[in-house]
Amino acid sequence: MKTLRKNPIVRWLFIVGVIVVVIVVYAFGFSVTDVNFETTRDEVRLTQLTRILRALAHPDILEYEQIEQDVDLPFHLPCPPGGAPPISVDTRGAYIVVTPACAGPKETVSIEGFKFLPNTAGPVNFLTQSGAKLQLGSFKTDSRGSFSIKGKLPNRQPIEEAQTIRATARQNVGAPRISRTGNLVFEKIVETVFLALLATTFGAILAIPLSFLAAQNLMSDIRSPLTSVSLTLLGWPIGIWLGGAIAIQIGRLAESISGETAFVTGGVALGTLVIGVASVSTLPRQIQRLSGVSARLLRGLGYGLAGMAAIAISYLAANMMLLVGDALIEPLGALGFFGNFVYQLGDSLRMLTPAFAALIVGGALGSLGGRVGQQASDRLDSRTVRIINLSVAALAGAALFALIGAAIDWFYQVLDPTITFVIPATLGAIGGALLTLRVEPRQPLPLGYWVYFALRTLFNGIRSVEPLVMVIVFVVWVGIGPFAGVVALALHTVAALGKLFSEQVENIALGPLEAVRATGANRAQVIKFAVVPQIVPPYISFLMYRWDINVRFSTIIGFAGGGGIGFLLQQNIRLLDYRSASAAMLAIAIVVSSMDYISSAIRRRFV
Repeated sequence: MKTLRKNPIVRWLFIVGVIVVVIVVYAFGFSVTDVNFETTRDEVRLTQLTRILRALAHPDILEYEQIEQDVDLPFHLPCPPGGAPPISVDTRGAYIVVTPACAGPKETVSIEGFKFLPNTAGPVNFLTQSGAKLQLGSFKTDSRGSFSIKGKLPNRQPIEEAQTIRATARQNVGAPRISRTGNLVFEKIVETVFLALLATTFGAILAIPLSFLAAQNLMSDIRSPLTSVSLTLLGWPIGIWLGGAIAIQIGRLAESISGETAFVTGGVALGTLVIGVASVSTLPRQIQRLSGVSARLLRGLGYGLAGMAAIAISYLAANMMLLVGDALIEPLGALGFFGNFVYQLGDSLRMLTPAFAALIVGGALGSLGGRVGQQASDRLDSRTVRIINLSVAALAGAALFALIGAAIDWFYQVLDPTITFVIPATLGAIGGALLTLRVEPRQPLPLGYWVYFALRTLFNGIRSVEPLVMVIVFVVWVGIGPFAGVVALALHTVAALGKLFSEQVENIALGPLEAVRATGANRAQVIKFAVVPQIVPPYISFLMYRWDINVRFSTIIGFAGGGGIGFLLQQNIRLLDYRSASAAMLAIAIVVSSMDYISSAIRRRFV
């Protein structure tokens, strides 16, 4: 083979073959992408391109108060049979003369103007019967108010009636001022910056904790026996349902409380919270004579009371924020956005309290189930553990597959419990039982790796959907406007930052990690003392970079109703108002460049 490669003929044939393959690939590419350079020389397209580029070069940012002088002249396109009828021109004021008096499409005519305002400029337009303006050229008058230009008539369908050629002289008066478009662009670019800021903030709040769960070096050593994994899987959904139900009931009770009663109830709830936390913290010293089970029950009771008091306080605080915020909006006048901010915080707190309660109770029951399963696996004999595994693994598999079936039923509306509940639950129970027979009773399973793989898959799935597609869904949910853009970008930010953050955690130095672990520190302490100090600088860098990305993304999602400067840019392009579109694009370029310089300065300072 090496001998053949050294043969000059074979090597020459190989090179020729590679060249032929490359040519075939690019030839097919030209065909698939419809490359046609002939269209770039089309006269009509070049005229339109010139008009658009000139409009883009004159962004509508500044304007003057103007005096306009319009002069119209009837014009036949094409010439009627027998020639153009005589036209009476009033020469006492400004007037124009077109030579010849009629002509066919695409013909060039001479346009002269007399007695216009001296030293003024403006366009000469061909006005169709529908009112459309087709510019024939621009003029500038001399000191006597005269001008002479040549213009090419548009390619229009012939009609019998006369159409109009209009010359418009414009004279600026006074100093320049910000145009209406400039003010609107400023408002929308500010909206865009804060849209991206909120999306980055909300996304980072979720991405930071999830990044630790999606880091392989932190999760790979988390291993639990089947008993612990099964009880954890059972504890989570039960806890989520229980926590959500309790929070909803407390919320209904809080909704019925108002006025002075709300303050009294809030005080009682706050006192209960303090007493519950204090009793839990001092429990080990006070119940040393009690058994371990009794201590755990009392500790659980204290946590439960403290949790319900915290939920009540959360709802009461939300109601107070709603009342205070609504009362502040009008009195504050121009600063009424502070009142709206308080109101929206209260509304979000009221909406999110059941979700937080469900997650906290779910995590608590899941953790409790995991500890119980671990102790059972450690203390009981192998035969008993296998019997327990057989039951709890079957229940966990049935619950997991039933939840998956419920999700499928919600999306596809199968409406057949046998297909969406009975069959999945049965298959899950069988799968759990088979897993019990295959796995040794005390064999540790890679629970951390499963969590890592699930989160990474979730991040990849969300990142694969562009924010432009997400905002279409959220526009239906929250309406057209920047809020839909915030939600769409925040969701995409969670996945993007979660991936970047987790990879940064995976790349940290292992020395501090192993040193802290060697001291017997728990997982939270390892993260606090060995991981966090190494990831703060790159996290700040990624956050600034993501804010920059979200600013640029927001210009795209505006085309789908996501608000911001993109929404204004879309309107201007649809209306063929390229001067206004140019102002929007200029604002985008300035903001993106400014953010790049600011983020660079922050990275130099903190990273």
